Amino acid sequence: MPAVAAIEATDVVKRYPRVTALDGVSLRVEQGEFFGLLGPNGAGKTTLISTVAGLARASSGRVTVLGHDVVSEYRAARSRIGVVPQELVFDPFFSVRETLRFQSGYFGLRRNDDWIDEVMANLDLTGKADANMRTLSGGMKRRVLVAQALVHRPPVIILDEPTAGVDVELRQGLWAFIRRLNRAGHTIVLTTHYLEEAQQLCGRIGMLKGGRLIALDRTQALLSRLADVQVRLRLRGALPPALHGRAVEQGDGRVRVRVASAAEVEGVLAACREAGAGIEEVEVGHADLEDVFMQLMASDREQAAA
Repeated sequence: MPAVAAIEATDVVKRYPRVTALDGVSLRVEQGEFFGLLGPNGAGKTTLISTVAGLARASSGRVTVLGHDVVSEYRAARSRIGVVPQELVFDPFFSVRETLRFQSGYFGLRRNDDWIDEVMANLDLTGKADANMRTLSGGMKRRVLVAQALVHRPPVIILDEPTAGVDVELRQGLWAFIRRLNRAGHTIVLTTHYLEEAQQLCGRIGMLKGGRLIALDRTQALLSRLADVQVRLRLRGALPPALHGRAVEQGDGRVRVRVASAAEVEGVLAACREAGAGIEEVEVGHADLEDVFMQLMASDREQAAA
């Protein structure tokens, strides 16, 4: 008998009067996974997270957290997840420690100060424990949001753009802490626009666009969909016709061209010269998750147009 999924969504649809935010999304996140949920703005990531957390109700379909239905077993499902939201939402009347104590109380936890101290230490908040929330910088407030999501030691942790607008030092410290939690058995679901973070951290990735799941696979399998070599160019002039179908245009004259091997790079440059497209910049490297992301988004646009 297969283990119960940490999160399972089955044919989830979320409709608003003028838009369908989720259009039949089905996915399964296993216990102990570090899972990435990627997509452009408006793809449906936050709507899906809100549905999992019980903050929004699906128009149809079903979502469970560790086997508990998020609608009919809301309390059981909600107690098993911790969510770090995108928005900096906080109560300006309390200190950091008071905020975390109140959050513990929402889950019926008393005498939780030892764990609160550990969480604050790992997020470099100890020195701000008695500071009022409204006096903190944006980066510090985001650390408190992470701490709030962790006070009840949830087995499933959802991070919605947790490092947006924070400094490099916090980002590194936060990921070191989250990695330790993942190694200890916590399931991590991450949404981020920093694709290099997703590539380094996530063992499996799902990509949303327009409320639909357009890719779901292991990170390495997604990377292997592209040729190993990418030629990144900045051109002065139009893209040569010989490169149509192999290149992804990124604006401002920048394009990425997929080639089977480094031996084909000269052919790409020759095509540009023959077409009279001046080469202002050129870089040759291996495909990364951003390449995969751009290709899948472009491919989906082409299919929609067809």
